[in-house]
Amino acid sequence: MSNKIIYGVPFSQPVRAVLWLCMIKKFPFELKLTNPGSSSEGGSRHPKYLEKFPTGTIPSFEDPETGFVLSESHAIMCYLCNKYNWNDLYPDNLEERAKVDSYLHLHHRNVREASIGLVAPKVRKDLYFSEDFINTSRGNVEKAFKAMEEGWLSESRFLVGDNLTIADISAYVEIGQLQKSFTNVYDFGSLPNIQRWLGEMRNIDSHDDIHIALYELGDISKEAPSMETIKNANKKAFAAIQDKLSNMKN
Repeated sequence: MSNKIIYGVPFSQPVRAVLWLCMIKKFPFELKLTNPGSSSEGGSRHPKYLEKFPTGTIPSFEDPETGFVLSESHAIMCYLCNKYNWNDLYPDNLEERAKVDSYLHLHHRNVREASIGLVAPKVRKDLYFSEDFINTSRGNVEKAFKAMEEGWLSESRFLVGDNLTIADISAYVEIGQLQKSFTNVYDFGSLPNIQRWLGEMRNIDSHDDIHIALYELGDISKEAPSMETIKNANKKAFAAIQDKLSNMKN
């Protein structure tokens, strides 16, 4: 039986979410490094990649045995949970599952913008985000954090009750990257519920393995990292993931 393939790079937040899910469930996979936005060989805009994944995004998923392909991190995570009955992370109770879905829908134009408003302007100077665009993204993030602090996490351990779900995995790869231990670009001092939840998430299996790229990148609050630093962070993270996958087989 051939391993399922996940295309992407460890530095990508949506890619990390899918990889983390698989590692939590001890699910073997092959990670094919795919450079986002590149039309070169091994890039997400290369013609061969676009034949399988017309949107040209990462992560993408492929089952070599059946030829089934799928893009978008939340779609991939839901598919894997449904296919392999990972009901501990994607509840089969319809009301609980609907709450997970509710967060996953919220994520894209709110929490996901943490990368655009808080991280990307420091990491990707070449993208030339306008000040208005950055401020709008930051405003959306602040609204999302308030909703999480006063609603989602005010009376429960995780986003949907007292058990980890894919909603938490998806949220953490975006929010967690802002912490002092990683990029250090956001102060969570006024958000005690989110701080508590961040601590819970740091204790989840494979947290450190899946976040090697961020540990390598380090604090970017004062100085933007070089492209070489980002490339090296991806390489070290890829090597760490390969080691983890090898250990899973033994």
